[in-house]
Amino acid sequence: MNCIDLHCDTILRLMEEGETGNLYHNSFNVDIQKLQQGKAQAQFFAMFVDLQKDGDPLLRAQAMIDRFYQELETNDRHMAIARNYNDFLQNKKAGKLSAFLTIEEGGVLKGDLANLRNFYRLGVRLITLTWNYPNEIGYPNALTECRNKGLTPFGKEVIEEMNRLGMLIDVSHLSNQGFYDVADLSKSPFVASHSNAWSVTAHCRNLTDDMLKLVAAKGGVVGINFEKSFLGNAPISRIEDMVCHIKYIYNVGGCDVLAIGSDFDGISPELELAHAGQMEKLVTALEASGFHQDEIEKICWKNALRVIKDTLR
Repeated sequence: MNCIDLHCDTILRLMEEGETGNLYHNSFNVDIQKLQQGKAQAQFFAMFVDLQKDGDPLLRAQAMIDRFYQELETNDRHMAIARNYNDFLQNKKAGKLSAFLTIEEGGVLKGDLANLRNFYRLGVRLITLTWNYPNEIGYPNALTECRNKGLTPFGKEVIEEMNRLGMLIDVSHLSNQGFYDVADLSKSPFVASHSNAWSVTAHCRNLTDDMLKLVAAKGGVVGINFEKSFLGNAPISRIEDMVCHIKYIYNVGGCDVLAIGSDFDGISPELELAHAGQMEKLVTALEASGFHQDEIEKICWKNALRVIKDTLR
């Protein structure tokens, strides 16, 4: 079964580990060998910036993007950048994995739309608007006092410009009111790249039923996150809990809203599905739970590819 994963933090791990790891082979959850083993078609690579630790967020994001491109140049026989659906098709025809470049933390824009346009020119095609701190765009759901705060005036400009450019707006981490602002303002499908169902596990990173329905109505997707605390209360990230969230979201928003957003290399290491090479474990569990083959294909890659085709330019 093919797979498209909407979120991983592998570039961060490579930056932290220095020269001891590379994108072709490492000890992390994601590398090219594991992606090939897991029959991946595309991997979204997040450039994660911590506003409280990483100094100038713009410079940090640029440094991470440089590392991303260095890895692609070294491994150009196996993987290539994809900016849109046509790039994806060309890579597939050439027998290469597609790498989509994303940013996790809208604070890297530093309140300037010129930075957004420059990131677009560098190949960035998805931005997670906030992480766990307020920024110039909006507020995080991780802070209780921020959940009813919406997008800032600049944040609303960002939505409009991302729509115009053909970039995916990612509401994972965003405040509840910020989510509703995006749903109201965006003319294009938007995504929650790595979030689960709040009604199954009441974690601030998960989406309510109403939110799931709105993402679906907009033609977007919700990427199932493999983090154990977003899935349930078990001491490990269990595949049966992933299936539980998938079933619930299926019943609330329909099959077309489901996707994969593992959050590999950014989550707790206690994983039943240990790395990108083991995605077939989830496929087998979905089959055993009664999902049809065409539904599993939608969940694993077709829904994500539809959003790529509909949104990215």
